[in-house]
Amino acid sequence: MRLIQVTDCHLHADPEARSRAGVPFRQLEAVLERVRALRPDVLLVTGDVSQDETPASYELAARAFAGVDCPWFWLAGNHDRPQYMAEAHALLDEVDLGDWRLLLLDSRVSGQVHGELGQTQLQELALRLEMDDRPTLLALHHPPVELGSAWMDAIGLLDREAFWQTLAAYAQVRVVLFGHAHQPFAARHAGTGGEIAIYGCPATADQFLPSSPTFAVDEASRPGCRVVDLEGEVMTTWIERVTP
Repeated sequence: MRLIQVTDCHLHADPEARSRAGVPFRQLEAVLERVRALRPDVLLVTGDVSQDETPASYELAARAFAGVDCPWFWLAGNHDRPQYMAEAHALLDEVDLGDWRLLLLDSRVSGQVHGELGQTQLQELALRLEMDDRPTLLALHHPPVELGSAWMDAIGLLDREAFWQTLAAYAQVRVVLFGHAHQPFAARHAGTGGEIAIYGCPATADQFLPSSPTFAVDEASRPGCRVVDLEGEVMTTWIERVTP
C-alpha cells in the first residue's frame, strides 16, 4: 500500500496567480506529475488547498487531484472553506487502507491561523480507536509538536498536550502526518504503548525556512511530497522534491 501526501497548495481561482516564490498551480502540477510516476494507491491532501478560499480554487484542485488516477482524500487547513471543499469532493474522516486505517482529523479553527481539535473531537477519536486495533495513521493540518520555529510553534496545534494524552492508551497509533509547516519534519513521540512517528511534508507551494524564529520563505528549497509505504505492519517513508 503506497500513500502519498501533498499539502499546502494555496491555489487561486486563477491558475496563473503568483505566490511569494512561484505560481502555485504550476508547482502543484509538477508535484502531481511526480506523484503519478510513483504510482500511489491513495493520495492524501493535508489542508490549505486554497489561498483565495473560492469555490473555483477547489474545483481547480479537485480536477488536478483526480488526474492522479487513484482514490484521493483531503482535509481542511486554516486557509480553507470546508463547505466549498465538500461541494467539490467529499470530506471523509476515515479511510480503509487494508492492514492499516487512516483517520483524518479536523484541526481548523474558523477565523484563526492556529489549530485545535477540541475535547469533543478528542473524545470521538478515543472511541474510534477503541473500535479497531489495526495499525493506525492519523492525519491533520496543524503540527502536533513544536518544530523549533517560534512563529510556527505559536500557530500550531494549541491543544497538543491533550492530543498526546488521548493517544497514550492506544498502541495501534503508529504515525501522525501533518501539513501547515511548508517543510519536511521527522520526530518521535514516546508514548506508553510505544513510539509514534511524526512527519511533516514540503508544500506544493512556497517552502518555509526551518528553525527560523520569524516568518521566512526558503527560496532554496523546492516543492515536494511525502511517500508512505505500508507493508504489513512496517512503514517506510521519504520525501520527493521536484523542480517546477
